[in-house]
Amino acid sequence: MATQRETVDFILEKLRGPARFSVRAMFGEYALYADGKVAGLVCDDFLYVKILPASQELETICEKGHPFPGARLHYIVDEGQLSTVQNLSGILVSVAKSVPEKKKKAKPGK
Repeated sequence: MATQRETVDFILEKLRGPARFSVRAMFGEYALYADGKVAGLVCDDFLYVKILPASQELETICEKGHPFPGARLHYIVDEGQLSTVQNLSGILVSVAKSVPEKKKKAKPGK
């Protein structure tokens, strides 16, 4: 089931804060970016946050699941938790900071 754009807009509204958040559509679902790095996914109308030391705060309050078959396990932040999880935007920024920079591809020589 593809994520509805209204869900993505709702999540972005809840994440207002000092960091810059954006989304990019991919295969009917969305990647959630914090400061230009993927911090989570929006799939099946749920926010999935990468399980990293930076997101450890979510361990006791969120269920875990796979955003799509073959994906790694993520924390599932449901609609109700978007408003109640303290510092969700800060957690996502921390996740983004812990993700390594993309390596630039070398240009082929002539």
